[in-house]
Amino acid sequence: MSQNLNLTEKQVNYLLSPAAIRERAQKILQLTESGKGHFEYHPEKLDETVDYVLSVIRQNYPDLNIPFHSRWGHFRAGQIDRAKKFRSLLDPTDKMERVRSQLDLVITSVLLDAGAGADWKYLEESTKKSFARSEGLGVASYYMFTSGVMCSDGYSMKADQEGLLKVTASDLKKYFQVSDSNPLVGVEGRVQLLNNLGKAMENRTIFKDGRPGNIVDYLAAKCGQTIPATEIFRAVLDGLGVIWPGRLSANGVNLGDVWRHSQLGDAGSFESLVPIHKLSQWMTYSLIEPIEEAGFKVTQVEGLTGLAEYRNGGLMLDSGLLTLRNPEAAQTPLTPDMDLIVEWRALTVLLLDMIGERVQKALNKSAEDFPLAKVLEGGTWWAGRFIAQQKRAGGTPPLNIQSDGTVF
Repeated sequence: MSQNLNLTEKQVNYLLSPAAIRERAQKILQLTESGKGHFEYHPEKLDETVDYVLSVIRQNYPDLNIPFHSRWGHFRAGQIDRAKKFRSLLDPTDKMERVRSQLDLVITSVLLDAGAGADWKYLEESTKKSFARSEGLGVASYYMFTSGVMCSDGYSMKADQEGLLKVTASDLKKYFQVSDSNPLVGVEGRVQLLNNLGKAMENRTIFKDGRPGNIVDYLAAKCGQTIPATEIFRAVLDGLGVIWPGRLSANGVNLGDVWRHSQLGDAGSFESLVPIHKLSQWMTYSLIEPIEEAGFKVTQVEGLTGLAEYRNGGLMLDSGLLTLRNPEAAQTPLTPDMDLIVEWRALTVLLLDMIGERVQKALNKSAEDFPLAKVLEGGTWWAGRFIAQQKRAGGTPPLNIQSDGTVF
């Protein structure tokens, strides 16, 4: 799918914004409502779905003290606070170095977060507990990072350019306990992302010392003590956009999680493009906690969108909010560049907005006090997991997604 498009700088900037995600998703909704898409939308199911999400929120967080949906929750899998343990290993006197190390950890971990597949699990040696899917990936990546394999000196609590470039598939298989009986989806794709992250460190404007965590230095210099979440998101896109493999680019800028839809415009046209930026926004949400811990104020979190991945997207299908016009398509192997998947992800973004607004209203919360990042963590992501477990053995997604380890 690799192609360099002829777009203006204004068009590129637009495609790298949360506003574009929502506005292009509206185009997909219009397509759906006109009967030209792969899905049917059932608004009569919205209230029922919202009630289910609210029940999950009250079950998970009865005090409504909900963190942002981020990677840090997975480091606390099994009620073990590995994030706290990690912070205890860092220099208590240097708050900027502390945040850099935490960002090194979480950036590399997020890049390793795409769907693991139903057959993989991670056994934590110290606790003898087994974790699968996102929690397993989080715990495994935590131990891989703390082993020092991502750092040039082989032991420090950081990642740097030289270390990331040297990570191999053998390293990943070792630390993620991959074997014939414990297969992990997309091993090569995950390693390529870490190697590409190393290459991205050549951008010394954002990563001045060749470390992912240097993004906080860049943001502090640009924004001061108050950092809008949208600025974090754009820094993630600008700094890490080069890592995505073989996708669309424009004027030398890798567009990342942006896809064509055949019914929106001619191939290669600006009008045909649908941005999603799931992993970059998941990354942004995951950077906020350590940045705030370092004393910065992060604002405008409500400006970011929901995450179009298979738990949130699965909720939309399993709840009946969306149905396939051709039910047999659910069994067909589907890749991220297909119109059906582009529609599913775009519609998920819009439906998350609708659910989020109703959840905020039901809980008497403002979008600023209770942004979508909390609705995702408290409710929709878990609701998607719970309903999948009810409907299918192993809680697999409702669609047969063929992932390369870099999207879902």
